[in-house]
Formats: sequence, structure tokens, C-alpha cells
Amino acid sequence: MSKLFGQLKQCGWLWRIAIGACLLAAVYWGVVASDRYVSEAKVVVERSDAVGATATDFYASLLGASAAPQDLLLLREYLLSADMLRKLDARLALKAHYSSAQRDALSRLWPADASFERFHAYYLGRVSVEYDDFSHTLVIRAQAYTPAMAQAIARLLASEGERFINELAHRVAGEQVVYIENQVRVLGERMKADRQALLAYQNANGLVSPRGDVENLSGVVAGAEAELADLRVRRAALKDVYTPQSPAIQQIDAQIAAVQAQIGAQRARMTSPRNRALNQVVEEHERLQAAAGFSQDLYKTALGALEKARMEATRKLKNVAVVQSPTLPEYPLQPRRVYNIAVFVLAALALAGVLQLLGAIIRDHRD
Repeated sequence: MSKLFGQLKQCGWLWRIAIGACLLAAVYWGVVASDRYVSEAKVVVERSDAVGATATDFYASLLGASAAPQDLLLLREYLLSADMLRKLDARLALKAHYSSAQRDALSRLWPADASFERFHAYYLGRVSVEYDDFSHTLVIRAQAYTPAMAQAIARLLASEGERFINELAHRVAGEQVVYIENQVRVLGERMKADRQALLAYQNANGLVSPRGDVENLSGVVAGAEAELADLRVRRAALKDVYTPQSPAIQQIDAQIAAVQAQIGAQRARMTSPRNRALNQVVEEHERLQAAAGFSQDLYKTALGALEKARMEATRKLKNVAVVQSPTLPEYPLQPRRVYNIAVFVLAALALAGVLQLLGAIIRDHRD
């Protein structure tokens, strides 16, 4: 027993240090630490064309997709970025507020002329932007030494977030407009070239509508062949009555020869000036005509897409809806004085006990 009391006496300095640290922590957290007020806002990104969402998106929303929307994650990264901090400092003098000498030395930004990297690290410790997977919203919390400053920070974050989202959407829409304009120009030149090729082919063959000419010639030949067949029937009937040298037979023979000559002439017209069959001319002409029609349809589609893209680029595509407006805090939630004191005391006493136990074990082994 006397040996144990001796060990406790030898380790009394350790407990004195632990108790002294606990007293200092209690004094700091209870009296010295400056009050920090917390303003909270909740925002969500809405699309102006949400009414036209597909059925897949609807069922995904019913099932509760676990992945955070990309717009909200991009917004979170921007609100915590160095660019956002520069805007906050320019409008609200945030660095001067956080480094004010009126606040305690441990919680304020120190020194007052700290580097921007240190300022940004301090900012990340005072401002949080978290994605709520359950409600699919962004929760913005801003800490400041005054209620008005905390609310101003949260309000500016929400407004700048909306500006960033719309600027990003308009930039993407503008790039689409430029791309579609280039496609419209390319398709317009293609349509023009296809139509010029069709006109050149028509001029080279002397035909505006080869298929119509073929149909007309075919009709003339069919009529002539029907007339020829009728004449041959009549000659066969007269052959039994008259001799081949009779005027009646010779007249019919002359008519038959004239109709055959007409049929031959019309069939001769069904070849192009370059001795190409007219059906080949028709096939080539229809191919060029189809290419010209397809180019024209593509050009019309591109014009419609361009008009739609221009409308998308000018209207408000997305909106950052404020689910909860930035609050004006009435009570300082930070620092959590009782909680911090309790945690520090427990940690200090536990550490002192562990160190004392280790010292006792080491002395026992020495003895």
C-alpha cells in the first residue's frame, strides 16, 4: 500500500498538469471564446423544362435515386471554391471580420494579413455546404461573429449560386448554338452543291423530268402498237378477199409501215444524246434528286434545331430555388461550450490516467 501511495505521489505532477489544463479549457470555452452565430439556408436546383421530363426521370425520382444531381454537386464545389471566397471578401470584407482583434486569438483568423491559402482553409472551417441525400437539397451553413454577417454570407452564397448555375447553363447553350450554326452552314453548302449537281445533270441530258418523258414516250409507243395490231387484223381480213396487189391491201400495208416507222422513231427517242438508255438516265436523275431532297431535309432539321438552341440560350434554363431562406440567428450555436469543456476534461483525465499507468508499469519492471 505504501508503495502505491508513493507512486501516486511521484505522479502527482501529471494530475496537476491535467487539472490545470482542464481549468484553462473551462476558462477559455466558458469565458474567453468568442460567440459565433450560424445562419442556415437550403437550396435546390430546378430546371425550367422540368415539365418535359421523360418517363425514365419520373420513375427514377419515384424510386429515389441515390446519386446526387450533378448540378447540386457543381454548385457545392463552387460555393466552397477560392473564387467564391474572393467575391465574399470583396463585398463583405470577410477577412477583416474573421481577423478582427475584438475576437479571441484562438478562434479568429491569425495573423490579420494571413496568406490567401490560410484564409481559404479558415473559410472552409467556418462555411459548410452539404448535400442532403434524403431531400436532395444543399444545406448552407455560415458562421460569423455577428448575426447579420452570418446571414449576409448565407444570402450571398445562395444568390451567387443561382448566378453560377445560370451562367454555366447559358455557356453550354451558347456553345451548342455555335456548333449548330456551323452545322447549318455546312449542310447549306451541301444542299446547294447537290442541287447544282442535279441541275447540271438535267442540262447535260436536256431533260427536266426524265421519268415523265419516259412515261410519255411509253404511252405513245403503246398507242402506236395498239394501232399496228388493229391494222394487221384488218389486213388479215382483207387478204382473203383481195390480192396482195390490190389497192386496198397496198393502202393497209402503207399504213402499217408508217405506224412501224413511228414506233421505231419513238423508241429511238428513248435513248439519250450520248446513246445511253433513258432508263439509266432516269436512275441517275432520281439518285441525284434523292440526294438533293435528303440534303434539304437535313438543312431544315438543322434550322429548327438552331432556332430551338437560340431560344434555350436566351431564356432562364435553371433556377436555384431557396427552400429555406438564410436565417438571422438569435443565439450563438458556436462554440459548444459545455460540450467542448466536457470532452476536453474527459480526454485530459483519460490521457493522464493512461500515462500514469504506463509509468507505474515501467517502474514495476525496473524494481
